[in-house]
Amino acid sequence: MSGSARWAGHPTIIRRGLSVLLALVLAVAVAPQSHPSAAARPGEPATTPGAGFHWGVATSGFQVEGSNPDSNWRRYVDAAAPTGQADPVGDAVDFWNRYEEDIANAAAMGVNTFRLSVEWARIEPAPVEYDDEALRHYDRIIDAVRRHGMTPMITMVHFVYPGWLADEGGFLGPGAVDSFGRFADLITDRWAGDGTMWVSFNEPMVFFKHETTIGRAAFTDFSRFLDNVEAAHRLGYAAAHRADPAAMVTMNEAYLPMATEFTDTLVGDRVADVVDYVGIDYYYGVALNNLTAINAAWDDFAAVRPQPEGIYEAIAHYANAYPGKPIYIVENGMPTRDGVRGDGIERGEFLRDTVFWLQRAVADGYPVIGYNHWSLVDNYEWGDYSARFGLYRVDVLGDPTLTRRPTSGVEAYRDIIAGGGVSDGYRPVLPAAWCSLATIPDSCIGAVSAEGPLAKLAG
Repeated sequence: MSGSARWAGHPTIIRRGLSVLLALVLAVAVAPQSHPSAAARPGEPATTPGAGFHWGVATSGFQVEGSNPDSNWRRYVDAAAPTGQADPVGDAVDFWNRYEEDIANAAAMGVNTFRLSVEWARIEPAPVEYDDEALRHYDRIIDAVRRHGMTPMITMVHFVYPGWLADEGGFLGPGAVDSFGRFADLITDRWAGDGTMWVSFNEPMVFFKHETTIGRAAFTDFSRFLDNVEAAHRLGYAAAHRADPAAMVTMNEAYLPMATEFTDTLVGDRVADVVDYVGIDYYYGVALNNLTAINAAWDDFAAVRPQPEGIYEAIAHYANAYPGKPIYIVENGMPTRDGVRGDGIERGEFLRDTVFWLQRAVADGYPVIGYNHWSLVDNYEWGDYSARFGLYRVDVLGDPTLTRRPTSGVEAYRDIIAGGGVSDGYRPVLPAAWCSLATIPDSCIGAVSAEGPLAKLAG
């Protein structure tokens, strides 16, 4: 997962993450709020999206590849692991060498879109010095995705950049934007076309939070950091469109209940003219009868109760905020603690309930074109291996064979994709929360009904 739903697994990281959240909350408290009602739905009910639905899975390089080269995050983990502040990353789930197995597992579920990141630190280990073997290896990975009938969705920067750029100040350094532009030119020239989709930067707000966590930025650097990320995104967008005029490019952002207008102003509004689709990461909701997100404060993410219907609310918000833009759920998932949850919720039922509300949104006219489940396999959750999001379980710390073991989510996702969603008679297993704080009071008196139509999402 990207970081918005879990601020790594160790107390120091939690405390720093909460400090950033507090800053967000204070900013939201003094900002004017106007929440679009989920009841204000556009258009006539749709039966299918116009151009085929993207059923996807998601990964990121540092979290799954293993054998990670020198980077901002590798330096942090190498320093923090000996003191117990982070788990050592090691070989992660060794996707670098086991990609054929993982890609085949995704294809066997019927997935047609595979999100991955290409690690800048591997490709350019020193300024303007490129690792040809790393590039060829990524060729093989991306070719395998295509060979299995899936479209690559490539993330350019998923929180990680080369160690030499860290020495220059990271994305606060004077040469960061131009260096990224050079990297974006290289990778888009190599892998654009044939429908390849692009994410320039994963969750820039969370990216900044991570930079403060690992000591690469201070809160006072916030504005300059976002300015540079915006400028870099514009270069990445231009590079992708030079390589492929039909490219689909976004910069995804985490949906933060009660702070959506704030994050729109800081991120979404600034790049609205240079995204081809709105990328959303949805993990948690907050409601009067679901305040369990507080459990994240003491590192118990699996105790945060899922709120699948909130995905409808997130879609409604972004459709109203950016009319005319297609919407893609770039990440969505549910954490366990070492594979189990105290509330007994299974990954399969979570998936079915979430897709139900996705189908309700499309049926009500919202322009959703795709959904990625985070994640295909358990992975390194930015300091922690105990938070598990994978459709396939991998016990990195306890199983040296790194065996992939299917969860209930695998069968559920396979059936969902084959059927274009859940069946017409399906109703959510998890009770909807009451009075979502993101859209109060509308959510208390006019919440979307589970009894409405369901769209079929044909891949």
